[in-house]
Amino acid sequence: MGGGKILFDKYEMGKLLGKGTFAKVYHGKEMATGESVAIKVIYKDQVKTEEMMNQITREISIMRLVRHQNIVEIKEVMATKTKIYFVMEYIKGGELFTKVARGRLKEDVARKYFQQLISAVDFCHSRGVVHRDLKPENLLLDENGELKVSDFGLSALPEQLRNDGLLHTQCGTPAYIAPEVLRKKGYDGVKADLWSCGVVLYVLLAGFLPFQDQNLMNMYRKIFKAEFTFPPWFSMESKRLISKLLVADPARRISIPAIMKAPWFRKNDSMTSSFSVKEFTIENLFEIKGKSGSMFTSRCSANVIMTKIEMVAKKLNCKIARGKDFTLRLLAPFDGRKGRLLVTAEVFKVAPEVAVVEFLKSSGDTLEYKKFCEEEIRPALKDIIWTWQGDNALLNKNGKDDLQESIV
Repeated sequence: MGGGKILFDKYEMGKLLGKGTFAKVYHGKEMATGESVAIKVIYKDQVKTEEMMNQITREISIMRLVRHQNIVEIKEVMATKTKIYFVMEYIKGGELFTKVARGRLKEDVARKYFQQLISAVDFCHSRGVVHRDLKPENLLLDENGELKVSDFGLSALPEQLRNDGLLHTQCGTPAYIAPEVLRKKGYDGVKADLWSCGVVLYVLLAGFLPFQDQNLMNMYRKIFKAEFTFPPWFSMESKRLISKLLVADPARRISIPAIMKAPWFRKNDSMTSSFSVKEFTIENLFEIKGKSGSMFTSRCSANVIMTKIEMVAKKLNCKIARGKDFTLRLLAPFDGRKGRLLVTAEVFKVAPEVAVVEFLKSSGDTLEYKKFCEEEIRPALKDIIWTWQGDNALLNKNGKDDLQESIV
């Protein structure tokens, strides 16, 4: 490596691998052995609440607790007055997502990764740990092609259970989140993890997400109902297993011992699939084709959303007109290239805890409309946005779509 910063006389820090909300991850080298490591640096001045510090402490505790061949290993934690350093196993094969993005996996390859995922998840659950953010971006591959579960920033321990024995923090990534997590009645973290495993398995075999629709509202309804279809190349046994994982009622969802007994899971032959691997581009892999508008989902009430949009519109000096139900019309204060921009915003309630907000250009220039949504509306509404259409959850690389952002 050479020439990098020396950390505690033990590690040489190298190039930046990635960054998150209040941390950065660097490639490093253990000076005594020459072994590569990943060093996560958390800046204390950006950890502004007690809950965030608790989350970091919890992540350290969990990673020390779950030492398993299919889980990224934490080697040590060090700190200075201004920074906390996680020294972790360096996984140089990258994310499983990258492999899927090149095309759906053959069944025997998907099976191997799924078996390793279930082995890791089963071990976590045996230690009282639930991951709560299982997705291909958090599944890494080492140089031998072995799967390693990473990112325990949203994980939970038994002490987080309430008196009802359930978890209540709503977190995860929308495309992979179990329907019961969206509800405010509490959920079994073990069952929620297994739903996410089901989505992961579907994505590995299909090359796209199970719950997609031209309309975001319909997509969320499908998640609540566990309404999805299988592509024709899925084997009967894989369909049986996924159908038992993606069950809306967690009480009826398959358990890990039952997964391990499933014929598809137990099959270990190396037969190659008779189907060719279809190539997909990143752009068309998980896109939701909808209207030429902008949409986002929110966990706030329709009244709160409407009030917030009105406040933003007033700051932008837009003229505001309320329509029937939850509709707003926003008229720009100046003429653009094609006259004044007129934007309609409408709020739809798709579940007791989820609303979809749709912006449509009623008149004016399309480029000015897109700039208005992306540069004015979106940043101003960031505190009420759960997911923004276009930042597809599976393609998201910086955590913006997560209900509660991971440390990195």
